[in-house]
Amino acid sequence: MRGEPCDWCGEPIPPDGGFRAAEPAGERYAVFCRLEHIVPWVINGAHWQAGTMADAESEPEQLVRCALCAGPAGEARVLLVRHRGEHRIADVLCGTAHLMEWARAGGRWA
Repeated sequence: MRGEPCDWCGEPIPPDGGFRAAEPAGERYAVFCRLEHIVPWVINGAHWQAGTMADAESEPEQLVRCALCAGPAGEARVLLVRHRGEHRIADVLCGTAHLMEWARAGGRWA
């Protein structure tokens, strides 16, 4: 199964793998094969794709606090969903700056 290409390296990502990031307020998203690819993507200007991510439409209500700073995520929040087989592991961050710092630190398992 081939899916969308990684927004950093271009490798195809299967639908049941990788990471999907979305900025719901701006209706834009990005796809990554590895968490580490988020860091250079943000450094180089976070070039989003237009559209929405299916996971963003069913964003859990409990995702209101930033995974990095624990503050309210706000309108400019970024939803990051790890696809691991049939499982979806979601986190929300204040914006792309916190997304980059969180990814740089190793994500939720740091």
